[in-house]
Order: sequence, then structure tokens, then C-alpha cells
Amino acid sequence: MGIFDGFISKIKNVTNKWSQGVSNLFSDSPITDEFWEELEEQLILGDVGVDTAESLIADLRETATSGRIAHTAELKSAFADLLVRKLEEVGGMGAPLDVSASPSVILLVGVNGSGKTTTAGKLASIFLREGRSVILAAADTFRAAAIEQLKVWGDRAGVRVIASSQGGDSAAVVFDAIQAAKASGVNVVIADTAGRLHTKSNLMEELAKVRRVTARELPNGPAESLLVLDSVMGQNGFAQAEAFNKVAGLSGVILTKFDNTAKGGIVISIAQKLRLPIRYIGLGEGIDDLEPFSPRGFAAALLDMEVTDDVR
Repeated sequence: MGIFDGFISKIKNVTNKWSQGVSNLFSDSPITDEFWEELEEQLILGDVGVDTAESLIADLRETATSGRIAHTAELKSAFADLLVRKLEEVGGMGAPLDVSASPSVILLVGVNGSGKTTTAGKLASIFLREGRSVILAAADTFRAAAIEQLKVWGDRAGVRVIASSQGGDSAAVVFDAIQAAKASGVNVVIADTAGRLHTKSNLMEELAKVRRVTARELPNGPAESLLVLDSVMGQNGFAQAEAFNKVAGLSGVILTKFDNTAKGGIVISIAQKLRLPIRYIGLGEGIDDLEPFSPRGFAAALLDMEVTDDVR
């Protein structure tokens, strides 16, 4: 399994109960109508969503028919391959964050409680390990203690934090961070924006202003606009994503608190409904507990398989 070992072991710890229910269906038994019904039920129970589950079942049925597959065990690798293709067609392991420009700005957006501040610190740590320099921008000037929380994460990661006082102008903080990065040759600016309710137009306009300021200061604007989404919210997170996408032009999703849910199917649902790649998954509270998402590793963990050429 090589480079997928760590990711697979952590994912299996999270999705163990659900993955057993799915993988056990692919024992060596004839494919029956009952099998299809049970598989669809397991997918829905795992938070894949009804529409996405039905679509996966339809595609797998077609594979079974065209390949003249009669037993569930023979269908297992085909299902793994289907999951990988669905996840990779919107980006995955081969879609790293674009921080080629210097400085590159990464906007983290999402509602309160989704884990943006924690994720900002974890991302900073990842970039530092890759040899890049980082500035954190405390652009969440609305939430009480958000600035101090980001400073704590900045200390943990060992990076500079640009901040103002609570109630200050979020866009001005991002502007100051960009200027500081330009002056000191810093590679990446990670902006922790305020947790806006996606139904509040005035707060969403503040986010739009942050994006406009970034676009004015940098030729291509934000390098990445990432939605930080709480895994526990499941299907309820999609309305958020649609609203944030209109304002921030999302380029991907970071799924947090994945270690707090036994439902791993939200991964598949996000890829199919939002057409956005999942870039990272949060699997703990430590600074190193943010893992690059691997479609192949996810499929292997779900179906209790090793990552081989059969899981493409």
C-alpha cells in the first residue's frame, strides 16, 4: 500500500462500522435483487445520499450486466474502481493546492464551528514541512476570541499572524497580510475568514469584499477558495456550499471532524453533488491531523481491500 498506509488506517478507524456493512455484502454469493437493495440501504445509511446512491447502483448494475458478473465477490473491485473514478473525475490525489505564485492567497470559508481556524493552523504546518513560508491572516474579526485562537495556532506552527482588533475590517486584514508577504518574500497567505451564515447577505458581501481586495492586489486573485465543511453536518452542508460558491468561487473542500462521524459516505456525495474535489480531511485535533484526501485509499478502506492495480 505504500504511501496510502497512514491514510487508510486512519480512515478505517473512522468508517469501520459502516465499511464492514458495505464490504460484507461483497462475499462470494450470487447477485440478487436483495443484494442491490441492501447495498443501496448501506450507502444511504453511510450518508451518501439517496440520489447519489441510486446513481452508483445504476452504474454498478450496468457493469455487472455488461461484464456478465454473477457473484458479488467478482463485483467488489469493480465497485472500488467506480468509486475512485467518481472521486477522481472532480480532482483528488492528483489535485494539490495551487500555491505556485508567490505570494499565493488561500481563503478558508464556511459557517461558524466548521473548524476554519484549526484548519488554517494545520495547513500552515503542512506548507512549512514542504519548505514554504506562511503568514496567517486573522480575517475573522467578528467571532469572539477568533483572533486569539488563530494566534495560538500560529504559535504552534511557528508562523506570523497578521491581525487587527475585534470588529475590524476583514478585507483590510487580508490586504495587510498580502503586503507583508510581498515585503518579506513569504510564499503563502492563509486567510481565516469569519463564519458567515450563508443566508445573511450582508455578511456574505463582506466575504465578497475580501475576494475583491485579493483580486486587486494579486494578478489572479485568491489561488484557492476552500470551503471548510463539518463532516457531522452531512447532507445539510450542501446549501452552504452552493451559497459560498457563488460568492467565493470555491476550488475545493476541506472536510473537518471526520473522526467524529461514523458516516464516511459524505465524501462521495460531496464529489457528485458539488462537483468539487476534497483536498484534505481532518482526522483529529493535533496540528498534524490533516490528511491529503486519497480516492484510492478511501475506496480501499471502505471495501477492506489493499490498494493495488485493481483499485485504480
